[in-house]
Amino acid sequence: MSQQASPRGTFLVIADAVKAQIEADASLTELPTAAEIMREYGVSRGLALRVFQVLEEQGVAERVPGGRFRVARQDACMDRRPLVERLTDVIADDRLVVGESFPSTSKLCERFGVSRPTVTKALDKMQTAGLLSEGKQGRQRTVLALPDCKESARP
Repeated sequence: MSQQASPRGTFLVIADAVKAQIEADASLTELPTAAEIMREYGVSRGLALRVFQVLEEQGVAERVPGGRFRVARQDACMDRRPLVERLTDVIADDRLVVGESFPSTSKLCERFGVSRPTVTKALDKMQTAGLLSEGKQGRQRTVLALPDCKESARP
């Protein structure tokens, strides 16, 4: 940005430039950091954060844990439910019955594209809810109960 440019509306110009980058590169999944925007355009942190706010309002970006933003593509179908809900669906999707082994943590990490600690926390919540047995090293978790079907019958 040149020194003569007005600060009013600068974040909109930068947001348009970032949006153009997103549209030009279909493989782009993560937005640049605030520091990268500050460095590239010579603007303050507050102005860089307003760029993200504009992109989020336009539906181009979405927040992810850790203060980062990722590209939100309209054509991409992503399940945005909490992981524990998606793991609970594994019981029905894989047609597991009470007493059957639940998939391993490493297989679940691969399947959902999340880290091992994240899967472990979700599995612990399922254990607390009484759906799974306790997982110990060398012993796989088993299904203790089937999740309730929450279908609402509306007249």
